[in-house]
Amino acid sequence: MIKSMTGYGKGVAELSTGRLTVEIRTLNGKNCDINIKSALLPKDRELEFRKTLADTLQRGTVDVLLNFEPKAGAAARRIDAALVENYFRQVHAIGSKVGIAMPKEEYLEAILRFPDVFEAGRQDTVPEEEWPAVQAALQQALEALDAFRSREGAALQADVTGRVEKILALYDEVENHEAERLTAVRERILKAAEELKVKLDKERFEQEMIFYLEKLDINEEKVRLRQHCKYFLDTVGSEPFPGRKLGFIIQEMGREINTTGSKANHAEIQKLVVRMKDELEKIREQSMNIL
Repeated sequence: MIKSMTGYGKGVAELSTGRLTVEIRTLNGKNCDINIKSALLPKDRELEFRKTLADTLQRGTVDVLLNFEPKAGAAARRIDAALVENYFRQVHAIGSKVGIAMPKEEYLEAILRFPDVFEAGRQDTVPEEEWPAVQAALQQALEALDAFRSREGAALQADVTGRVEKILALYDEVENHEAERLTAVRERILKAAEELKVKLDKERFEQEMIFYLEKLDINEEKVRLRQHCKYFLDTVGSEPFPGRKLGFIIQEMGREINTTGSKANHAEIQKLVVRMKDELEKIREQSMNIL
């Protein structure tokens, strides 16, 4: 079963100082590009965190958000004493310089109105002893993300396989026009010769017709396209991460469809080729999101 590169997963870690939430969002991408939006990870643990993500997710654009919600006691606002002392010395010195004398209590009361002298309780980085809880939250988020990707992948698989089957059915319709096409080519050439009043040598004409019709023959394209379609369906059904390989198979499918169109020389076949190209383009768009 294939998986989509688009997904979302969330995990929660209950730490001693509060709750840490790990959210992972993924979109399609050629490689595994990981962007961690948080300063909570210790530097010596970030590489480990990234490796777990890369090994599990394989490919895609990955955005990871870590959010910390402190407990009520830990969230209490604290006074930055060093900053208050610094402000007090500066304000007191300025007051003395300009001749303003106020009680120290009033200086302190004014300084405590400065917004930056209070700092909210916050988690700088995750303590080492609580790292196992963070790993568990990461695994929880990855499992949720994997389930999301699997659901999306099932829908993708149904869509692309259905379109490949549609291409095969359209090529069956091309075969229905084969005899008519060759007969029409022969009649068109004979009619042109008659209008030009050109006398044709019957044996030479048949030889030239055989040579000409060989150039219009699409049996090889037919065989190769069916092989590519079968390979596509087998790959989708058997490989866990077939996205890149499917891209190459789609290129080969497109080559055979284009060659069929260039050899068609028949209005109805050209219409069928256009419909096949339309289906293939939709497959190409969907395959870009297949892991």
